[in-house]
Amino acid sequence: MKAKDIMVQNVITVHRNATIKDIAKVLIDHGISGVPVVDDADALVGIVSEGDLLHKEANPRLPDYVNILGAVIYYNGVEHYREDFKKLMAGQAADIMTKKVVSVSEETDIMDIAQLMLERGIKRVPVVKDGKIIGIISRADIVKLLVN
Repeated sequence: MKAKDIMVQNVITVHRNATIKDIAKVLIDHGISGVPVVDDADALVGIVSEGDLLHKEANPRLPDYVNILGAVIYYNGVEHYREDFKKLMAGQAADIMTKKVVSVSEETDIMDIAQLMLERGIKRVPVVKDGKIIGIISRADIVKLLVN
């Protein structure tokens, strides 16, 4: 079975300039936990999840450091802090979205998609053709296969 066999084709998206409030409303109104972000040409440029929006209400994770004789040494880097802070200050989808979106083609095998979701810890995967979203598959879509 392939992605095209189970993907949802009427994909709800938001534009990269959508406000945080607009994104939250889309998620609530449609009962979804994440939404792909598109540009003016409807090309996939990112994805925003409820987890991304939580950064608006949480303090940035402070980087792990050690203080030796007054010198501060960050031993896990400060990248998480930078990303958290950027999301805290975000005003639009482009500011808060995850830019490195894991996507698949319509011919990708369902088992490969399930494995990808497990390995990457993701809940939804856009199905893309020529850079544009033609569908989306969530964990729930794959779980439904167990019933059939």
